[in-house]
Amino acid sequence: MAKKSTFTYKVAAIVALGGLLMGFDASVISGVNKFVQIDFNLTDLQLGFSVSSLTIIASLAMMVSGPISDRFGRRVVLKACAIIFTVSAIGSALAPNFELFLIFRMLGGIGVGASLILAPMYIAEIAPPAIRGKMVSFNQLNIVVGISLAFFTNYLILALADSDATWVESLGIGEHNWRWMLGIEAVPAVLYFFGLYLVPRSPRWLAMKGKIDEALQVMKLFRDEKEAEEDIKSVQESLKSDQNKKKASIKSLLMPSLKVVLTIGLVIGILQQITGINSVFFYAPMIFEQSGIGTDASFIQAILVGLTNLVFTVLAMLFIDKLGRKPLLAIGVSGIAVFMFLLAYGFNSANYVLKQEKLSALSSAIDQSLIMPLVGIEFSNDVEYKNALKDLLGPTQSKQYESELITAAIDMDPMLILIGIIGFVASFAISLGPVMWVLFSELFPLHVRGIAISAVGFVNSAVSAGVQFVFPWELSTIGSAATFLIYGLFAVLGLVFIIFKVPETKGKSLEELEAILVK
Repeated sequence: MAKKSTFTYKVAAIVALGGLLMGFDASVISGVNKFVQIDFNLTDLQLGFSVSSLTIIASLAMMVSGPISDRFGRRVVLKACAIIFTVSAIGSALAPNFELFLIFRMLGGIGVGASLILAPMYIAEIAPPAIRGKMVSFNQLNIVVGISLAFFTNYLILALADSDATWVESLGIGEHNWRWMLGIEAVPAVLYFFGLYLVPRSPRWLAMKGKIDEALQVMKLFRDEKEAEEDIKSVQESLKSDQNKKKASIKSLLMPSLKVVLTIGLVIGILQQITGINSVFFYAPMIFEQSGIGTDASFIQAILVGLTNLVFTVLAMLFIDKLGRKPLLAIGVSGIAVFMFLLAYGFNSANYVLKQEKLSALSSAIDQSLIMPLVGIEFSNDVEYKNALKDLLGPTQSKQYESELITAAIDMDPMLILIGIIGFVASFAISLGPVMWVLFSELFPLHVRGIAISAVGFVNSAVSAGVQFVFPWELSTIGSAATFLIYGLFAVLGLVFIIFKVPETKGKSLEELEAILVK
């Protein structure tokens, strides 16, 4: 039995590498966006679109990846994702203009959307009920490993760019730092493609295709013989009961019997993104720069965000099958609200005064005669100060030196912002991060699981794209304090829903949950 358990974990770990690529692909842009905005001379909305474009396409990919995998198999589609990640990484790194950069980033969105849906779906279909929560969380763990890896490689490349080493200069790392940040993803993508050859086809998918004998043989790789036979029998019974039902479609999700599970899935899917997690992951250095610590320090603190995410995701995996899904959600969303309110307070208490003695520390490329009218003037919030800089320096130069000019003028406690961000990420990582995908893999009955997870995943990803798109505009228009306050208020509303509406699903087979939740 120990041998089967080891094999199960190995297969889950390989499949979940799709999550690592998803996390890397999504988060690497956090180190890239500042340089891309300057190189391609982008507005705040264009920058927001360059970040959110991947998620927009991922939303569409989620809608079709479930049905496509129902037809061709989970493993086949995941292999295609690995190829797509490779092409996207190389193409976006070599893009000579903004239009091609967008196209290759959008291509990566196909891989992100499909792997985000299919990896947890496959794992749920092979995992024993007693450890299903932990195993499905492998995917979320790999997502956060990918996010952490992106933060780390971004900082490493930024540090190498300042090196005088001959090999660094010959590779053009200093001149093309953001291109290297993007292109390095091709390495794990190739490894993922070949790793999938060690993964068998999903036994539940085989049963759906009528290949019962093969499904049983595959299930025996993950269970002892008796458990494997019982599981396949349960799958057959579930499929038999659905024979008279119409083929799963979007319309089938509107059946009254699915009202409860669909509502829960949609609310949790929206809540995961509307509380601002991808604003932090995709713009972490930019957020830390707003606290006045400078560019290099902001990249270092972004690494802390990634490590925090990793540690608390591991804790979620350890507790999700012990404490249950609902307690982790309640604890985590409460923390999200508290730390978002702390961030709102921290930025709201800041003020900005550019003093004469600070001018000597500014870059020589900044024409100090242009900003002299600001010396000694106090600004009560970041929006007023950045607008004044834009009026004097113009949009391009003010954006290029924004971090430096904020550092020179801001009066606030940056440690408060670091605590708020770290606390928020920890709260998310132990709750909405992994628990949402576990719930998605458990709530929906087998005959609509593919289309249902695709649908709620689409909504989740669409909300994420919207949050990413407007975030740079929000920082420039309503300011950091108001932005984080809005996220905190959404968390409070979500907490109320979790307490009163979300059921506990731990320790039950997928077929048992269907009998309980789908009337």
